[in-house]
Amino acid sequence: MEPRFIPQPQSGHPAVQDREWAGEARAATGCAGLLLSVSLTLDACDGGLNLPATLLWIALAVVLFVVLLPAKVVAEPGRLTVRTLWTRTAVRTDRLTVLRWPDGVERCLVLADAEGGVAHVELRVLLANPPLWLLLEAGARSSRENGTLRYGEGDLQRLGRRVERDTAASVFRISGLR
Repeated sequence: MEPRFIPQPQSGHPAVQDREWAGEARAATGCAGLLLSVSLTLDACDGGLNLPATLLWIALAVVLFVVLLPAKVVAEPGRLTVRTLWTRTAVRTDRLTVLRWPDGVERCLVLADAEGGVAHVELRVLLANPPLWLLLEAGARSSRENGTLRYGEGDLQRLGRRVERDTAASVFRISGLR
């Protein structure tokens, strides 16, 4: 399989990333560290540490960290990248073919581009970061104008209304009008 072309950021267009990711990563680290320290302390007080139990607690703390660590979302004009511990997926937002926001429990936006890239973005990331949403929306609009967006115009409009509603509610709450 040939590596696919991923556009590089243009100079003068800074990348926008999830503002809350660093705090969530610190929280994941803190929770895993707290689990490890409390479990090792309790084991030490209960008769001493041994290697198998210590390795088990370390493994459980690592698993907790991996589960809690959120994906890092970075957007640039024409491109959106989602990074996890082991994967990095990028989609060209100006060449989207699918933009799907499924109803139900999974609150995740699914994006697919003409080059075969697929990315999953949690809705909470877009709601908490309007600049990310604006770059994604501009790219999706470009895709619609280019004719590549075959599925998802309704979801794009519904998502736009949701982001605008939540942003307006936040402005009213911060200003004390609500």
